[in-house]
Amino acid sequence: MVMIGCRVNKPAYNPTHKFPADSLRQDFQLLRQILESKHPGLYWYTPKDSMDRHFDSLYRRISDSMTEQQFGWQILGPLTSRIRCGHTSFSLSKNWSTYIRGKAVPGFPFHVKVWGDTMIVTRILSKQATPIPLGAQVTAINDLSIDSLCRRMFLYLPTDGYANNVQYTRLSTNFPYYHRNIFGLYRQYRVRYIDSAGVEKQVTIPWNLPQIDTTLTKQRLDSIKRAQKKLDTRTKKQKRRDATKSYYQLAIDARTQTAHLELNTFSKGKGRKLRRFMRRSFRKIEQQNIKHLILDLRSNGGGDVSMYVLLTRYLRHTPFRVADTAVARAKSLAPYGKHFQDRLMYSLGLRFLTHKKRSGAIHFGYWERHTFQPKRKCHYNGKLFVLTNGPTFSASTLFTHAVKDQANTWVVGEETGGGWYGNSGIMIPEIVLPTTKIQVRIPLFRLVQAEHERIPFRGSGIVPDVYIPPTAEGVRNSADRKLDIIRGWIRDQQFPVKKTPQNELRAE
Repeated sequence: MVMIGCRVNKPAYNPTHKFPADSLRQDFQLLRQILESKHPGLYWYTPKDSMDRHFDSLYRRISDSMTEQQFGWQILGPLTSRIRCGHTSFSLSKNWSTYIRGKAVPGFPFHVKVWGDTMIVTRILSKQATPIPLGAQVTAINDLSIDSLCRRMFLYLPTDGYANNVQYTRLSTNFPYYHRNIFGLYRQYRVRYIDSAGVEKQVTIPWNLPQIDTTLTKQRLDSIKRAQKKLDTRTKKQKRRDATKSYYQLAIDARTQTAHLELNTFSKGKGRKLRRFMRRSFRKIEQQNIKHLILDLRSNGGGDVSMYVLLTRYLRHTPFRVADTAVARAKSLAPYGKHFQDRLMYSLGLRFLTHKKRSGAIHFGYWERHTFQPKRKCHYNGKLFVLTNGPTFSASTLFTHAVKDQANTWVVGEETGGGWYGNSGIMIPEIVLPTTKIQVRIPLFRLVQAEHERIPFRGSGIVPDVYIPPTAEGVRNSADRKLDIIRGWIRDQQFPVKKTPQNELRAE
């Protein structure tokens, strides 16, 4: 028998393709149904009647066809932002990610560091942007003050409750990307800034239009990569070691008996590698009689809850639980299971790791009931300084809460991006909308911190014991001001007096 077949070529992805309004409404309605039936914290910060009005308003806004990018940023961005859950967010389709990879995209002509109403130029992308010097303070863009500009952009970005500090970090990481997607592209930007003499000036700057090197064919790129690989003389072991440094590393200063432990994630390199790193690190800290430990969580976005538990056991002096409550809305993904990625794994987790109480609530009992004991071996009892910032999120916020009130511990830096009272998370699957293929992350459990009664207010991130904000001079000099201040305390052996959460200190 001879089998004859033909393969139909899939049409190339077209980012300018517009989906009919009816199809977009179907995607939106499906997402609303999933959120209303599965999201455990949908009405935690936004009451149901207000959330319903927001759903209806955005639905009416879909009055015409839209591209995938327009639907994502103009409809789904404001929707996920209103929920005030940092684990509820959208990302454009995998087709979009493949299409945009390596492409030059026009946009705002420089990168910035922004906090509060202050914006400092940190990198100039366009040679035509030279009227504004590096390090200049920007006061307005297109006639919007920095404070007004940020508040407008926050309406499109997810966060836990009202912990907006993480938003400033997002904008500082890639301001051109967010400005382009939220406000659209401008060929000219009106920018006001303060010059070196303290005089406010206004200039008009063209967009940054990256030049594409047309000689860089795929063959030439492959050739360049092969040449670079030959020049890299590191062994496989050295490459692995260098790769892990971006996730976690330990540095010890024997002279001041200080260890700097940087943990940027509880996810990457998790399991045996991260467990082994923690075990070796705390063994070395004990062997070298370290008296001061700086634990840097400023880039730790969270991850595996069991990894935060392990770290807490090395540093907390008393037994602890993870959560007062960890509750889901449903015990299965039905009837929307086909829209969830990795649905088998999450379905099994909901079925076998939870139980339904008489009240009808679905509880993850292990995290509520289990009491974890401090480590006996290599437990650290010296002075502990926990560095936090906006990106300190999710599991790293749970850890910070667990050690914050210890007499030997100072939380230093800025408010965390993760909610202090609790957050929605633990299991966070992605759904794929059938028409646009846009992906939306949805947490399945609402977690309230253990010992949450002592939290002074709800809706914020964890407020540090010692608040150290950025300064314009520090940004201009690329200084790590927070780390320098802690090292000064250790050098002088003069430490801040611990106060109650309502009376946090400010380091000047």
